[in-house]
Amino acid sequence: MSRDRKEERTGFQESAPYHPDYDLQTDFVMVYGIDESMTERIKQWKEKGYIVHLMTGVAWGNYNSYLDGEVDGIPHWDEAQMDRHQQMILHGDQPVIPYMVPTLSFGRYLAEHIRIAVDAGVEAIHLEEPEFWVNGGYSEAFKREWQLYYKESWIPPHASPDAQYRASKLKAYLYTRALDRLCAEMKDYALQRYGRVLRFYVPTHSLINYTQWRIVSPQSQLVELASIDGYIAQIWTGTSRTPNVYKGVRKERTFETAYLEYGVMQELVRGTDRRMWFLHDPIEDNPNYTWADYKQNYMKTVVASLLHPGVAHYEVAPWPRRIFQGTYLAEGGAGKENIPAEYATTLLQVMNTLGNLDQNVIEIDQIPLQVGVLIADSAMFQRMKPDPEALHPGKYDGTDPEGFQQEGDTELLDFSPFYGLALPLLKHGIPVRPLLLDHVRRYPGYLSPYHVLVLSYEFIKPEYPDIHYVLAQWVQDGGALIYVGDDSDPYHAIRAWWNLEQQDGKKKFGTKYHSPREHLFEQLGLKKMKSGIEIVGKGGVAWLNEHPADLTLSTAGANRLRQAVQDLIGMLNQPAMQWVSRSYFKIKRGPYIIAAALDELVSDEPLSIPGPVVDLFDAKLAVLNQVVMKPGEQALLYDIESGRPAAGGISLIAASSRIEALSESATGFQFVARGPARLQAAARLYSKEKPVSAQYFVQGKAAAASWEWDPDSQTVLIQYEHGNENRTEVHVRWSS
Repeated sequence: MSRDRKEERTGFQESAPYHPDYDLQTDFVMVYGIDESMTERIKQWKEKGYIVHLMTGVAWGNYNSYLDGEVDGIPHWDEAQMDRHQQMILHGDQPVIPYMVPTLSFGRYLAEHIRIAVDAGVEAIHLEEPEFWVNGGYSEAFKREWQLYYKESWIPPHASPDAQYRASKLKAYLYTRALDRLCAEMKDYALQRYGRVLRFYVPTHSLINYTQWRIVSPQSQLVELASIDGYIAQIWTGTSRTPNVYKGVRKERTFETAYLEYGVMQELVRGTDRRMWFLHDPIEDNPNYTWADYKQNYMKTVVASLLHPGVAHYEVAPWPRRIFQGTYLAEGGAGKENIPAEYATTLLQVMNTLGNLDQNVIEIDQIPLQVGVLIADSAMFQRMKPDPEALHPGKYDGTDPEGFQQEGDTELLDFSPFYGLALPLLKHGIPVRPLLLDHVRRYPGYLSPYHVLVLSYEFIKPEYPDIHYVLAQWVQDGGALIYVGDDSDPYHAIRAWWNLEQQDGKKKFGTKYHSPREHLFEQLGLKKMKSGIEIVGKGGVAWLNEHPADLTLSTAGANRLRQAVQDLIGMLNQPAMQWVSRSYFKIKRGPYIIAAALDELVSDEPLSIPGPVVDLFDAKLAVLNQVVMKPGEQALLYDIESGRPAAGGISLIAASSRIEALSESATGFQFVARGPARLQAAARLYSKEKPVSAQYFVQGKAAAASWEWDPDSQTVLIQYEHGNENRTEVHVRWSS
């Protein structure tokens, strides 16, 4: 498992100076923040052997010197995002930290500070979370940008669906512009000044999460920018535990949500040269859960991410200081405590394993049916219902003055139109992939791996009509399209290509469709279709003429979607299109087995995985002859036999340390272990002989290491402690 740090397979972000307690021994570190201590922090981490990047917020941060006018003599508080009541939208209130409108002036301010980091020698820059809240769009800076972009006077976003959609498109454009200009300028600076090719990445939540949380971000637009080198998929318990509705039950479904979130982020870079790191967080931003809760949900997100083998780079943790120095609720809520020793050891085992997931051999234990649920950036553009008074002047009784905060509105709160299409299939073991509608026209052949597509325009809109030409050809060539929608979405009436009918004297020209679905069906030759199933060329279309959110409300709703898929593929009768329900997901990446047993099924039959395997979620790296997983459980395992070295010598299986200088002699073996100071660590290795003794050395002082020999697997577990300076030597002897 030894690797070159230059591969940058694993990393973490930290705003604090270097400290041995949270030195995770990854390949790179992202020094966070552009304050006065930045240069010194960069220097400290560099001295410890890390490749150093810089991360800072592009939408928010401690930028009060800019806001107060200390930078250029001009106050910039009018660039804070504002809601319709002229309240700033804040990221923090001590000090006041607003979300920003990304003006050109703000971009220049960020550039000057990032230039200092470039001078300090960082190799990459991460501009985190370009976020514009849906309920924003009322500040003076935004009004000016509206006038420049649309060449018309600003319209309050709450006034109509069209105004809200246009405001959101502008928000995405402003961050795209800001990132492109900033990255291009800094790349040019680094190359001219230092002859160094600087890289830029965008750490961002998933499109699914941003839509549900009602935030606008450029997302897939960024793949068109040559200045952006990739992303970090900021997915963790805090995003994935956001409740959704399935079969009428609203609750947290952390594994399923994370699976879809990581899936759409893998899709973001599929077929491109962009780097993607998947983020995990062993805790989360909310400090009010127990350590046991954090651990359970951490394992769900890790397994969900590893089921997507197209990505093999990871941010193993944000803010390790709060993990290894912070205190959180003990089990039962009886006070707060530091991280339990076993959880700390497990975390380090997983983190060090993640650096070895780039495996050539991938075995996927799943049905051959490949299903995509289409989603688009436009999902973020229609996440506010218009003000009833604006829609019906003089007829609104004022009982809900906001007009868009209906507590019972599952469509808004839970993003039910999307989950209504995805969860009924995912819950039956169908490997659902959220596909990006915007990519359909960007990349020829993007849809070719998929047999079934599920689409609704009740929560997304196609930006261009040529998307439909591609979809129609895909169906003609044998694809199965499931369309769900009743054309009831008020956003069908926005100013867009499908309804741009204009008058020239007495002659009309342009297009006029009630919804983009009508244009799509026209391309399919189904202009008169109302519902049901129609064969189109070698493929076919099934239309459920109902709102997709309705599919979340009952078991019957979920069954209707599943039945539509089964009926259509049954009618097409193609060998690859076989419906097989399963109660689990399982893949193998090299020797690593990743599995999840699904819950909320009729059957509670457990998933059984034969051994011998090593449980990588177990602090003692237990060797198991069989793993039996109950519904709702996840597993990360190491297959002992497939991973066994052919030569039969000493070889590492897993460790909660970065293992270096592993060497074997006639009398035993030894290695150097690196990891956070004073934490209990473990390593399991293949060993041809049973040890007779084990010691570890910290700063020259020896201590007895505990060990357990497993004769059946011919492996040995060594337990030791990381030294104060993150370096421990372990010596194991086979003979005295």
